[in-house]
Amino acid sequence: MPSTKFAIYTALGANLAIAVTKFIAASISGSSAMLSEGIHSLVDTLNEFLLLLGIRRSQKPADDKRPFGYGKEVYFYSYIVSLLIFSVGGGVSFYEGITHIQHPHAIEDPFWNYVVLGIAFLLDGFSLITALKAFNAQRGSVPFWKAVKESKDPSSFVVLFEDASDVLGLVIAFLGVFLGHQLQNPYIDGAASILIGCILMGVAIVLARESKSLLLGEGANIEIRTKISAITNDFQNTRQLQKQLTFQMGPDQVVVIEQVHFNSNLSNEDLIRTIEELKGKIIQEIDPVTHVFIEPVHFKS
Repeated sequence: MPSTKFAIYTALGANLAIAVTKFIAASISGSSAMLSEGIHSLVDTLNEFLLLLGIRRSQKPADDKRPFGYGKEVYFYSYIVSLLIFSVGGGVSFYEGITHIQHPHAIEDPFWNYVVLGIAFLLDGFSLITALKAFNAQRGSVPFWKAVKESKDPSSFVVLFEDASDVLGLVIAFLGVFLGHQLQNPYIDGAASILIGCILMGVAIVLARESKSLLLGEGANIEIRTKISAITNDFQNTRQLQKQLTFQMGPDQVVVIEQVHFNSNLSNEDLIRTIEELKGKIIQEIDPVTHVFIEPVHFKS
């Protein structure tokens, strides 16, 4: 989580500075693509604030209102961020491109556009590298797309996808400004804005799908479930794990429910002690697990 927060702070600082310079350049040059990029950076700045808010709220201790803690706050705010990228970032960029094509305005002097795009590319590039390093450290040797689909911390890949779309959007904005100015064709600038909007919408759909799945309730990763099963089956006085349910309540919070058949010769006192010891061992040895509920059942062959 610390590396993820550093990546978010890096992206926040970069996007805030870039948004201001992009809007200044857009007002000077009249570039539709540059205005879309300014809106894009402004939305990204708000997104970073929301992600940090989600992380902060997710770390609140459990209470009577939320007995399993506030871990899902991260999933909620990540989903809100994906909606903002789609509606505000992608939608406004798309609309601005259409408007510019309907009412074309030639770029008179692209100099400041180039200056801002160059600065933005350096800042966003640094932010992208930071986010990529944080995500790679988190995923280890797991393939990229598999890590995205199986990740239980959406804030890590949300920032990564945001930064990647930023850099790609800057390249498209540069081409729109350059070709539009060189060919004296304002429609190219408008088309670049539409393309930026489509990219943002596509990224938002991917992020919304992953965040929604976590928000509605996913189980723990197969590695964690396998470890829990192994501890349970190998524990003293345990005959068989018959059923296991896991719930991901946050990036570092897993709730476990098990039905276990214990040795039939145990007294009530021994059974209660065995269950408590098993619960303690699972929580102690498997870091994300915070709650374990075990129900003793009759053996089924």
